[in-house]
Amino acid sequence: MLLAYSQLALSMALVGANVGVAKLLADSLPVAMILGLRCLLAVIVLWPLARAMEGRLGMSPRLLWNLALQALFGTLLYNLALLAGLRLTTALEAGLILATLPAVVAVGGALWLRERLPPRQWAAVTLAAFGMGALVLARVAADGHGSLLGNLLVFLGVCGEAMYVLLARRIAGQAPVVTATFWMQLFSFLMLLPLCLPVLGAAAALADPAVSGLLVFHSLTSSVICLLLWYAGMRRAPAGIAGVFTAFLPATAAAVAVGLLGEPFTTVHAAGFVLLMCSLLLATWPRRG
Repeated sequence: MLLAYSQLALSMALVGANVGVAKLLADSLPVAMILGLRCLLAVIVLWPLARAMEGRLGMSPRLLWNLALQALFGTLLYNLALLAGLRLTTALEAGLILATLPAVVAVGGALWLRERLPPRQWAAVTLAAFGMGALVLARVAADGHGSLLGNLLVFLGVCGEAMYVLLARRIAGQAPVVTATFWMQLFSFLMLLPLCLPVLGAAAALADPAVSGLLVFHSLTSSVICLLLWYAGMRRAPAGIAGVFTAFLPATAAAVAVGLLGEPFTTVHAAGFVLLMCSLLLATWPRRG
């Protein structure tokens, strides 16, 4: 069981670390190019993996349409908004805002799928709202290290990711995981291609080994390795416990932002961090029985 927990924790830690990596990339390359190359690299790696692990790549038109919508919201909207926001705000605050995802998914499920929210979920939503309020206060007293617009763009990305999660619920168990991810990345690349063509000249920045290395790391960890680690851990971990490990995402993002990028961590950030982590754990901690 320790192996399963380690796989789940490492998967989320890599997602959190990629917030800082994405900020570094956004300072060197156009957002569309980062995403287009990332999806292309993922497609190249996932195609043989899907064939080897799950066989044929064919799917029904209904599943493909759902995956195309997931690509639109979960890849394009989430990543475009996140990377655009990271150009304006700090990796620390972006990572903390990502912790609102379970609360946003809960609200989306209630509004769109007509799911009933138990009191614990409402409490998680309330804590997430107060946590976001703390980050807004941090921006009011800002010292030039971020912007409210950047935070709002990151939150827009969270809304896109929440839509991806809700769409994924509609086809849960109907599509092989690696094959579904291959199709999502392929659809994402095709959607991004028109945005990449006008900025092809910026590819000259990839001549810098540091930039190209970061891009390869970002592509493989966020689109391939995280996925494989997560589902490997879920096969062994007790049902319902996996969501708790999403707490590693904002924690790792904060550690990378402060420790490696040198971003300031104020008392207001600390208050927001505590509120958002409590919200996340409250929303994802498994129920008894």
